[in-house]
Order: sequence, then structure tokens, then C-alpha cells
Amino acid sequence: MVKSEAFKEKIQKLGILVGELESAPSDRNNGPARELIQLLMEVHGTAIEQLLEIVFDSGPSGEAILLKAGDDAIVRHLLLLYSLHPEDLETRTLKALDSAAPRLRKHNSEVEVVSIREGAIQLKIHISGHACGSTAKTVNSLVEECVYDGAPDLVSLQILGPDDETSSGFVSLDSLLKHPVSARPIVDQVAEVVGAE
Repeated sequence: MVKSEAFKEKIQKLGILVGELESAPSDRNNGPARELIQLLMEVHGTAIEQLLEIVFDSGPSGEAILLKAGDDAIVRHLLLLYSLHPEDLETRTLKALDSAAPRLRKHNSEVEVVSIREGAIQLKIHISGHACGSTAKTVNSLVEECVYDGAPDLVSLQILGPDDETSSGFVSLDSLLKHPVSARPIVDQVAEVVGAE
């Protein structure tokens, strides 16, 4: 775990340094450095892509190796750096949320995917029972950490709390069942209409 955390920090630092170099004004001093980094990224990216194709072409066992490599904490970040991860953003997000589920249950919480669209992820936290404010913050941090670890290439992450409204217009079955008295007349009306035919 320590090795994977150290590697993750190095990848993040690499991203920051590349960003700083790209945003610096272009001059004779940093021109060769930019060209060197771009060339290294292209060479490494091409070689890694070729390696993945060789593994994939070996059949079902190759596909299994690629998926296992994509789940590895160190390899995942390298594949994401070169946009070569075998799973899409939505799949990685759902896997990350699945891995967070046991820890969320300890806090009597669960998370719902509201939408995943063009790299923007919107989630909603549900906390059952009487939870204090610190529980909501803990659950929020836990979900954030898991999602960013599995899908660091996301464009934006919005986590709605239990009291926040979702913008999808979707009404869950759970929320309808919380008010069975108001739902009952609708069921009776439908039964009457069906019986009338």
C-alpha cells in the first residue's frame, strides 16, 4: 500500500510539473524541455499501447490480464496517464463505489449515481437513521477518495447530500414507498380502470 501511495504521489507531481511547464511562457530555456517531455510521452505511450495490444491479442487470458492490470493501484495510474485504461470512466466509477459500499454501510449510508455524462459525475449520499454532521462529512470524504482513486480523469464530481435535490427528475421507488397512504388511491384508481374494461 505504501508503494502504491508513493507512486500515486509521483504521478500527481508529474502532472503538476507538466502543467507548470505548459503554462510557462515559451522561451529558449524551456523549449527543449517541453519537446523532450512530449517526445517521451509519445514514445512511452506508443510502446505501452503496443504492449497492451500484444497482451489483448493472446485471447481471453490476455483480456483478463488487462482487466487485472487496470485494477492494480500502480498500473491503473500509468494507463490513465496515457489514456489507455481498458475500462471506461463509468465502469471505473461504479467499481470504486462498489469497493466503498462496505465502509459506507458501517456509517448506515449508501451512495446513488445520479448521472455520469461527459466526465461529469453526480452522486447522492443517503444516510439512514439519525446521523450527526460529522458522519455526513466522513461519508462525503470516503466517497470522494474512492471515486478519485478509481477515476482520477473525471472532469467534475458533485456529491449531493441527503437534503439536496437531484436535477434528474427521477423519483426512486424507495421515496414513493415512504408515503404509502398517498400512493394507495392511485393504485385503487388503476384497479378500477382495469376492472372496467
